[in-house]
Parts: sequence; structure tokens; C-alpha cells
Amino acid sequence: MFAVLSANTAVATTYELATDGSAVFGEDLHIKARQEDTLLDIARRYSIGYEEIQRANPGVDLWIPGEGTDIVIPGRRILPPAPREGIVVNLPEHRLYYFPKPKRRQKPVVITYPVSIGQLDWNTPLGQTHVAAKEKMPYWYPPESIRKEHAARGEPLPRRVPPGPDNPLGAYKMRLAVGDGTYLIHGTNNPMAVGMAITHGCIRMYPEDIEALFPQVPVGTKVWLINKPVKVAYANGELLLEVHPQVDAQGQSMEPDLDLLSQMLVEALGNTTAAIHWDYARETLQAAIGMPTLVGLEAELDSAPEPALTTSATDAPSPSTSAGNHASSNH
Repeated sequence: MFAVLSANTAVATTYELATDGSAVFGEDLHIKARQEDTLLDIARRYSIGYEEIQRANPGVDLWIPGEGTDIVIPGRRILPPAPREGIVVNLPEHRLYYFPKPKRRQKPVVITYPVSIGQLDWNTPLGQTHVAAKEKMPYWYPPESIRKEHAARGEPLPRRVPPGPDNPLGAYKMRLAVGDGTYLIHGTNNPMAVGMAITHGCIRMYPEDIEALFPQVPVGTKVWLINKPVKVAYANGELLLEVHPQVDAQGQSMEPDLDLLSQMLVEALGNTTAAIHWDYARETLQAAIGMPTLVGLEAELDSAPEPALTTSATDAPSPSTSAGNHASSNH
């Protein structure tokens, strides 16, 4: 299991890595909204992004949740399939993971924050890079393409924006060694939009989150920018599936890949025998709510699967799927 290491009344974002290598950590919370709360106020209080809080609370009014309304704070997660070092940003998840190098006699941890990513036509690049430079209270020099975009809307930008409330970089920036050096991890003067695909390719964080992360990240820290909308983990006899809305390389929404899902679930099980509820797995893939969902349970070879996990023989897996890995396996 993962254990919360640091928390206060507002945020808990640092977790101990499990000693058994498990990728599952954290827990979901339920709180009661106060009369003065908006859903976005609650999201920021718990370091949750715009889209993330909405998907976890369908039907709850964004601006007036209402006094006493039960609000789900999604905090249970599956680590993305990437090296557990440096910074990993999973774009479909709109979330950053930082794995600081453990000090002597300290247990390894992961620190995670919501982020905004590039919008359609201004994609955040993928691949491995590193933090090339850091700057506090940065000036913003809008690229010519962004100045033209704003001018076309009748909102001309100066060539240089000084630090302050009008600077969209916020108080901290970390430049990535990718492209022409214009891709950044930075703060924002518009925190309500954190957790959306809204930037010009940069990775944008809540002001308090980038303030906490900035001093911990040395120049040269490795950064992986990945596109992994589907995450699978097997832990404590449970097969978990976490799905985020899928986008292609151009930022367009795309249909989920059922064949790939089957392969990922079976690979997660390894040599373990489990009963998989394939219909529920399909529903989870389609819904893409971004929260780990139970889709399978460990099963004994000589025992029948749970009735809820039994599916019809007409949906049996393809011959290429290893039947030894699951007691009930339709896809």
C-alpha cells in the first residue's frame, strides 16, 4: 500500500511508494460542500483538476454544489507506465508525477499534481526530455504565433510581459529541453483552468503547486511526456482499470481500443488466475471517468468464478489470449 506522508486540511499530494512495487496508491475521499463552495474551489483545495473533479461528480453543479452535497475527491490512482524517476506527465490524465531521488534512509515517494496541457493545434510534445533551466518571477515573451492569435481577436499583446497578475506564467517556470525552448512547466494567473487542455503546449500548474515543486526539482531532472489514457494494475487480488478520455496525436478524441484493453489486462495478471468481468471492463473503458475501477478478482483454478464475473461463451477471447491467466475471460 501507499501511505500519505504530508497533508494538511487542504491538500495531500505526497505518497510513499509501495515496497512490493505496486502501482496503486492513495484513496478517494468524500466531503460535504459548504454553502460558499464552488466545485472548482474544492478541486483546488485538494489539488484536483477542472475536468477531474467534474468527472468524479457527475450532475453536481459547477458553481453551486449546495450546502451539504456529497463531493467525491478522486485520490486513488494507478501510477503511469513510465520510469519512476524525475517527472512524468501523463497528458490524457492531465497530471504530473514527480519521483524525487530518495535521500539516505528515506523511502521513495511520488508527488502528484494536476496540470493543464496543450489544446488542439497547440499540442504538448511527447517523449523524454529534461529540465533545462529554472526561473523565479519570470518575464513572458509571447511568441509571434501567440501574438498574432491574440491580435486577430482584438487583444494585442506586448512583446514582453513583466512578473505580476497579468503574467500567465505565474511566479515560477521550468524550461524543458524540447523544441525551441518555449515549452515550460509553470504557474498561472488563471488557476480555475488547471486540469484542462487549454495551453499553447506548456504544462500549467496551480500557483501553490508549482511553488512547492519548483525548489525540489534540480536543473537536469529527466522529464517524460507520455500519452497513456488506459492504466491497469493488479494488487491485493484485485484487477483495477483506470481510464481517461483518449486523444490521438492531433488532440482529437478517439474510440477506445478493446483489443488493446484485453492485452493490457492479461499482461497485468501475469501468471495469476483471475475472473475478469469483461462487460464491466468495456463499460469502464467507454465511461473514462479517470478513477480506478475493479474489473477482476483473483480466482482459484479449481473453483468456479463469481456469478457476477461469469460471461457467455460467445464472447470468449481470441485464441491468441492465454486462457490460463483468467477464469472468465470474454472480450
